[in-house]
Amino acid sequence: MNWTLARRAERMNPSVIREILKVTEKPGIISFAGGLPSPKTFPIDAFAKACADVLANDGHAALQYAASEGYGPLREFVAQELNRQSTAAGVPWPVDPAQVLITTGSQQALDLIAKVLIDTDSTVLVERPTYLGALQAFTPMEPQFVSVGSDAEGVDVDELKQHPSARFFYVLPNFQNPTGASMSEVRRSALSAEAARLGLPIVEDNPYGDLWFDTPPPAPLTARNRDGYIYMGSFSKTLAPGLRLGYLVAPKALYPKLLQAKQAADLHTPSFNQRMVAKVLEGGFLDGHVPVIRALYKSQCEAMLAALDKDFSGLGVSWNKPAGGMFLWLRLPGAMRAVDLLPKAVDKGVAFVPGSAFYAEEPQHNTLRLSFVTASVEQIAQGVSALAAAIREMKAG
Repeated sequence: MNWTLARRAERMNPSVIREILKVTEKPGIISFAGGLPSPKTFPIDAFAKACADVLANDGHAALQYAASEGYGPLREFVAQELNRQSTAAGVPWPVDPAQVLITTGSQQALDLIAKVLIDTDSTVLVERPTYLGALQAFTPMEPQFVSVGSDAEGVDVDELKQHPSARFFYVLPNFQNPTGASMSEVRRSALSAEAARLGLPIVEDNPYGDLWFDTPPPAPLTARNRDGYIYMGSFSKTLAPGLRLGYLVAPKALYPKLLQAKQAADLHTPSFNQRMVAKVLEGGFLDGHVPVIRALYKSQCEAMLAALDKDFSGLGVSWNKPAGGMFLWLRLPGAMRAVDLLPKAVDKGVAFVPGSAFYAEEPQHNTLRLSFVTASVEQIAQGVSALAAAIREMKAG
């Protein structure tokens, strides 16, 4: 049988990260590669109680087909929480629950956005570098990617002005994947003003915004111009990724088409998962749970920074110091390529993700991403030391 693939299928490629994760399954490998939340943070007892409660009191509805928009109480929670956080940051955002769409992970939200907004050869703006999963979701729709640079404050707004006709700009302002960088309040204000002037829609992805270490990030971009933005969030980083539960908030004019795309994709996100999460969230659960995650990730980030200071001295490697999230971004010296370093590192028992995977165009091959949240403090010290040894070996030729 001769199967003829659609043109979009030819543009689909395996995830570099998923392929590298297969390597980390080998015994003895310390992995800084995956963007996986620490399983220590999963509230198993709370889910066990919620599971029993939902089955006992709402079992028939939880196991039945349901509305494509999502479970009403969960949509209301999302709306109230976004308004609360944004108001605390100084920009009130009265989110209407009717504009909240529950998705099967935020990855599905990216897929729905791609289907609704991208035509072949549409210009889509992304950060340089950007989230690999977004590139994978957008690519089958055959866009023309244009990368927008940034500095320590965030997106280069002057560079944005050069592309006024793009379909949208996809941006992660808080503890970005892959770099861990965050956008300043000054830059957010400038970006919002310029996007409004250009009539440029923004897709704001915020899976890591709750994972700040000492100070909450500024208010969401979406709160500043609600009709010009789609906002994306997730429960994967604060509760559990295996539930595959995310959401988006869309303008009223756009919401119906995203809902239709959702209906065509999977009818609805699992009812049981939605009800179980809504039950867990009752009584302000996240107010006590999320600070535990922040404290753990902060201690692991500090351990990695200390290990880098100790073992990378004199290697010519530079790195950032994130204020939250899950990732560090390293830049190797000169023309050293991270993809060539990876097998040497794996031989010494440590894995990472080469940074070139996160570029839509003109990849910078001397960059790499380290995740600090799943390794113990002891493993972090051991893994960073092994990585330093691999770099020295490569420099020696």
